[in-house]
Amino acid sequence: MSRDTTADSAAALVLVIDDDDTSRYIMASWLRRAGHTVVEAADGAQGLALLAGASAPEQPELAVVDVNLPDMSGFEVCERIKADPLAAHLPVIHVSASAIDVSDRAQGLYRGADAYLTEPIAPAEFLATVTAALRYARARLRAERLAARIAALNRATLALYAAADGAEFATAAANGAAALMDAPAVAVALETAGGRAHLAVSAPGTPGDVLDGSPAPLDLLAGASLGGAIGSAIDVLPLTHWPELARCEGFAAQSEFALILARTKRGRPPVALAVPARALGGGDRDLFTQLAQTCALALEAQRSFSEEHGLALTLQRTFLPDRLPSLAQVDMTVRYVPAAKHTEIGGDFYEAVETGAGLLLAIGDVAGHSLGAAVVMGELRHALRAYAIEDHPPHVLLERLDAYLLRLCPGTTVTVCLVLVEPGGRRVQVANAGHIPPLLRHPDGSTRYLTEHGTLLGLGETHAPACGHEVAAGSTLLLLTDGLIEVPGTRLDESLAELAREVADAPRDLDPLCDRLLARHGRDKRDDIALLAVRLD
Repeated sequence: MSRDTTADSAAALVLVIDDDDTSRYIMASWLRRAGHTVVEAADGAQGLALLAGASAPEQPELAVVDVNLPDMSGFEVCERIKADPLAAHLPVIHVSASAIDVSDRAQGLYRGADAYLTEPIAPAEFLATVTAALRYARARLRAERLAARIAALNRATLALYAAADGAEFATAAANGAAALMDAPAVAVALETAGGRAHLAVSAPGTPGDVLDGSPAPLDLLAGASLGGAIGSAIDVLPLTHWPELARCEGFAAQSEFALILARTKRGRPPVALAVPARALGGGDRDLFTQLAQTCALALEAQRSFSEEHGLALTLQRTFLPDRLPSLAQVDMTVRYVPAAKHTEIGGDFYEAVETGAGLLLAIGDVAGHSLGAAVVMGELRHALRAYAIEDHPPHVLLERLDAYLLRLCPGTTVTVCLVLVEPGGRRVQVANAGHIPPLLRHPDGSTRYLTEHGTLLGLGETHAPACGHEVAAGSTLLLLTDGLIEVPGTRLDESLAELAREVADAPRDLDPLCDRLLARHGRDKRDDIALLAVRLD
């Protein structure tokens, strides 16, 4: 006989409701001789009160209810039991010496009873019916509990794969283990870069806390059980093997804890989950192992994404200028901020080139967010430098770049704004191909956008000659990409107006100016930000 079958037939706490003292005594005697514990009630109200007042450990597992009670029928008692969410799982066996017709038995079963016995009842039949009802109810509860825990495992899986960083991952793992095992839980995830350990502690129904963890215990425990292998390993260990657990709520009073370690790739630090040893029952080991393996897979996916994204950002950086020209009477500062780390890299770029006609400033954005967009950005920037040293005027540069895109990158569109600062710095020429207009701050703090606007590149359109603007000494010119100011749900002209107001009140020095703008507008953006600030003294 299997362990579950034996458990399903084990002794139980049984509620017997019968107003006849003799009948109640006989049924209670049969139950006690079979090993069951019995609670007796003489009418329906008393029986329902016993159920309502019982705590979870003292809740009866089965009720034997006489049909003809003095205060209410056994049918009504059964209906009230089944209508109570806390008692609805309780199997009810009706017994009767008078309501013995087929219609009586049918009514009892229709109104919620799990079995219906008519007197005289043989002890063997009575006890067999009790055993069958218990077996079915316990199997159903076990199935419902398993379904609930599988649902908890699914929720934990979604949370693990949605985690944005190591701390969120550890919290999701600890919360998942606490919900799955219905016990306090600890999760440790070690970042491959920097060796930082994220230790999260959770209890069922709590959001969890992230503590400062040390990778040393994880290294020791992994070496002792999992070693360098992939897969998972589970052990029950004394708390002295991991003293850091003693400061975690729910573990301090325990002498042992259950630890599982899992990894999916050699050479990676494993993920660790720990719960009090008492929480690890025989049927819980498989679910606990499944959660740990899910954690290992999700953590490896997060690590791989971070590494690939880091490589892509490094490549993207190589496409941008490594230095800016150093010119008298011109001060320049640049900021380049990649989009939020869980978005793809983009094609924002900037450039500053000394030419025979003056200092050429450029800012642009290749449509799309991908490594391909970044590659096109690099190619276009190098093409711009090559055309610029031939001293073409700004609008001709746009036409050359347009032809380059049509020939070598068909289907790609790019916005570019070119600003040529003429020698002496008192006049600038602006040629704009669909980009955010540059913002000019005069020495008195007033601002205005240089709003000349043309068609974006990649469409084969002609471009009008650049427009000239006189600038006073001490003016500041700000070139930017839309990642700085675009806000979902906010009109672009409103964002531009707000930026102009902030620049008017910002510090004169370029570094504080750029830092202030990024602090206010550059957090958690889904697009890259390029910002080129130039002061003309």
